[in-house]
Amino acid sequence: MKTSTYLHFNGNCEEAMKYYADVLGGEITMLMQFKEAPEEICNMIPDFAKELIMHCTLEVGNMAILASDFLNEKEDFKAGNNFAISLNAEDENEALTVFNGLAEEGTILMPFAEAFWGGKFGMLKDKYGVSWMMSLGDNSI
Repeated sequence: MKTSTYLHFNGNCEEAMKYYADVLGGEITMLMQFKEAPEEICNMIPDFAKELIMHCTLEVGNMAILASDFLNEKEDFKAGNNFAISLNAEDENEALTVFNGLAEEGTILMPFAEAFWGGKFGMLKDKYGVSWMMSLGDNSI
């Protein structure tokens, strides 16, 4: 299973990730705004957020820093809740076991289910308040 750091920003994700790319000597290999999601997803996004970043990947050497602008109806952005640990599994049983284990006594923010970009994806906050993202397959964000 692979792990990555996933950062959330308060509307300045693109600016921050370009800064990190410059400072760290990395390359942004993916930058997707919310408005680029499929229509059925995009229609659920508030108009103010359509220009915000849905996902960004910055590759630096053999690591990746993943990021997006914070868009969460359940809590407000604040320093301290602006990161998650991203897990990418190749085996669905392993992904489900880990996801369900971390969700025990926690809060599922997005159920582990088919993702429009391929594979499966889910988000949760565990019982200790740590945010997690689970992706399945090579098509994960």
